[in-house]
Amino acid sequence: MVGINPEAATKTPPKVVTFRIRRYNPVSGREWWQEYKVETSRGMTVLDALLKIKEEIDHTLVWRYSCRMGVCGSCGMVINGVPRLACQTQIAEVADESNPVVTLEPLYNFPVIRDLLTDFTGFFEKHKKVKPYLIRNDKEEQEDPKGPYIVTPEQFEFMEEFTLCISCGLCYAACPVAASDPDYLGPQALGYLFRYVVDPRDEAWEMRLMIADDEHGCHRCHYAGTCSMVCPKVVDPAQAIQRLRNLLYKYKLGLLRKKKTSKPAPPPKEWKPRKPMPPEAQLVSPDVDLKKLEEEPVEIEVDGVKIRLRYKIYE
Repeated sequence: MVGINPEAATKTPPKVVTFRIRRYNPVSGREWWQEYKVETSRGMTVLDALLKIKEEIDHTLVWRYSCRMGVCGSCGMVINGVPRLACQTQIAEVADESNPVVTLEPLYNFPVIRDLLTDFTGFFEKHKKVKPYLIRNDKEEQEDPKGPYIVTPEQFEFMEEFTLCISCGLCYAACPVAASDPDYLGPQALGYLFRYVVDPRDEAWEMRLMIADDEHGCHRCHYAGTCSMVCPKVVDPAQAIQRLRNLLYKYKLGLLRKKKTSKPAPPPKEWKPRKPMPPEAQLVSPDVDLKKLEEEPVEIEVDGVKIRLRYKIYE
């Protein structure tokens, strides 16, 4: 799977790397390849190189980015033929002395707005179709719960992987089915659907299974596995789709047991004050007036600078 490679940050890339970028102008409709030579250094990412190109060489280059730390999923693009996050991809991973060239393209299976910038409107419409939020039969309880819903560690461990999705679109760009069927829900949406089907707090699992039971749903998956290979968060949407199929077949054959949903946790027991610490465990000398210590700040001097400290005592 494509994830963060810590070792790559310790390697030194070629001193000068050529970035070959596929560009597109929506006004003229022109599409072309353009090359930029960039001086690189150890620890430099593809996103760093793009920022350097925009600041020092060509300010017209367009792409999307935000957090620069692999959390927002905005900077997805195709790097040397593989969908990756530019901020997580070290130049040393994709270029070496024998071939100091990095090829950048916009994400496959997405409409291109300009250069490396793609349109995610349809992607998020499919995301909305699976209703990616908890649904409870008792709406009043959901809007005003009396306590948190109970989820056991085993239940959370089962679904945790699929909660890590950052909707970067890399799985969709790598999916061969999405390339041939633009109406296919895609690995991201189906992975999210599975995440809520197995969530013990959700009560709309039957409705979600019917959403997946569509000619453009989970049955369209060919199980190529490319979606899982490119996920930067090491989520396995291909596995989620196969499990979803399994649940759907069992449901249609009447073999799927009714899902047990979690209930709100009971209110906590009445709080009892802590037992006082034994004298030998006291951290403050009995001679110290704790109230006075809280009320009057203490003044200390560090490198000739006077600092006033106010203490707060927690018992």
